[in-house]
Amino acid sequence: MKAIICSRYGTPDDLEFRDLPEPEAGEGEVVVKVAAAALNFFDTLLIAGKYQVKPDFPFSPAAEFAGTVHATGPGVTNFKVGDRVMSYAAYGAAREYYVQKASRLVKVPDNLDLDRAAGLSVTYGTTIHALKDRAKLKAGETLAVLGAAGGTGLAAIEIGKLMGARVIACASSEEKCAFAKKHGADETVNYGSADLSAELKRLGGTHGIDVIYDPVGDKYAEPAIRSMAWEGRYLVIGFAGGEIPKIPLNLVLLKGCDIVGVHWGAFVARDPEAEARNMSEIVRWCAEGKLSAHVHAVYPLSDTAQALKDIAARKIMGKAILKP
Repeated sequence: MKAIICSRYGTPDDLEFRDLPEPEAGEGEVVVKVAAAALNFFDTLLIAGKYQVKPDFPFSPAAEFAGTVHATGPGVTNFKVGDRVMSYAAYGAAREYYVQKASRLVKVPDNLDLDRAAGLSVTYGTTIHALKDRAKLKAGETLAVLGAAGGTGLAAIEIGKLMGARVIACASSEEKCAFAKKHGADETVNYGSADLSAELKRLGGTHGIDVIYDPVGDKYAEPAIRSMAWEGRYLVIGFAGGEIPKIPLNLVLLKGCDIVGVHWGAFVARDPEAEARNMSEIVRWCAEGKLSAHVHAVYPLSDTAQALKDIAARKIMGKAILKP
């Protein structure tokens, strides 16, 4: 089978496109013929050795995928060859075949295409966990989303609207703000040209912003927190902006607000049953047309390096998909 291999830390251009032996399924495992694998920003960190997860060499990037069951191992009774499935892999899906535990697979309805299904696990899984389980977002509250045109940002807009929130999308250009508006945002802030704190304070009014969803961090975190409502919740999703921010704790005291960590990967490991319920809801919403799972671009597996460069350059709105 063909696979993208990282054999040493480096840049996307250091990745190798190689032939590997086709895998076999062990006890309780399924071999999936990958129809689509989705990339995320953290894949750019993973191959550079800058992510909290550090796989043994050699490994493949891509943490989520969709495809069809190619073979099943002993003890697998709930899947058969040809079933359409999706899953989260942490890393390793940038290849033609992937071995996954049957317990980690989710069946994909016939009316949901596999390209879109491939990109659901990380972005939408993280977001439903963040908004429902961690922030306990309530209908009528105001949700501000940073990095709103990226994969997790888009998911936060769409799930926030489904949960009844007023959504303010914050992004770095007018093009990205327009994209966010098209996908359901009530209002937008272009923090590439406007003062983020001032705009969020204006839009939040005397009440303030109830929930901030922040996958960007860096210089945007503190200005966002300054706009928060009393007992607001600031969700720490990630640091795509580069720097991990240092928050003055007096702001937390004065706002009476919470800084809430969202580590979806750890949640998946610690409470797989709750994660399975969340993902079943996500798949159902997407199949019903309530979530876009927007695919920005599709790349051949051999062009994985270019896809990662485009993600790093903030050119992707929604998801970048690899096709083996």
